[in-house]
Amino acid sequence: MGFASPQDGSRALDLSVHESSGLPVTGVVETYPAHHVVPSHHHGRAHLLYAAEGVMLVQASTGQWLVPPTAAVWLRPHVEHRLVMHTPVRVYGIFVDEEVADGLPFMDGVLHVSALLKALIGELAQPIAGRSDSRREALLSALFLEELGGQRPLSFHLPWPVDGPMQQVCGSLVRDPAHVFSADDWAASLAMSSKTFHRHFRKGTGMTFGRWRQQLRLMSSITTLLGGAPITQVALSSGYESHSAYAAAFKKHFGVPPSKFLSTVYRP
Repeated sequence: MGFASPQDGSRALDLSVHESSGLPVTGVVETYPAHHVVPSHHHGRAHLLYAAEGVMLVQASTGQWLVPPTAAVWLRPHVEHRLVMHTPVRVYGIFVDEEVADGLPFMDGVLHVSALLKALIGELAQPIAGRSDSRREALLSALFLEELGGQRPLSFHLPWPVDGPMQQVCGSLVRDPAHVFSADDWAASLAMSSKTFHRHFRKGTGMTFGRWRQQLRLMSSITTLLGGAPITQVALSSGYESHSAYAAAFKKHFGVPPSKFLSTVYRP
């Protein structure tokens, strides 16, 4: 099934060659502008979405994830999903034959992308017309599947509301994680009481406003962190008052402080 092209929203990218390919693993790469939306669609094959640059939101029937660079979303075959680009994004889509995918992660979610997996994704995303059922292709596919199966899941799940006003609030915070509005401010802007706002937000996300915003800020901060900015700058731009407050929240959520995250988890 195709999906809207970033160059022409009225045209759909033809992915039928990937769906019907005799190769066990194929791939495609596309660049999208900020705010572009890929409408809901699904694939007959399992699907790995890797954002090499930028941040995208993957909204699937099984969950919703905010995906920074060096992470990827794994979706099983036939799972409906929609993509929202919150920044300019270069996306790799890797398609895995349904039979081959049986031994891979059995749940949809975000996975770490190692340096080796990143290189393999780049190779597999070469135009399919230039690939053949050769020994090299078989080895590439086998190594990709082996490396993918060893990636650890990441805590990048961010529930997304279906309620229009709450979507507006969440969208504004994604665009500006350091937004100074409190829950009371957002309630006032929506002409509702604070109690009503909190009730709607929890109903839409399953989380309190404060916890959701903190999780968003931490997840969004990874892009700036990976860009080489000083941790104090990352903390302030993410809405934290100090380096120590950010580091403590980061360690509580991801299990390691930002410095160790950079040196061991996401070493370039």
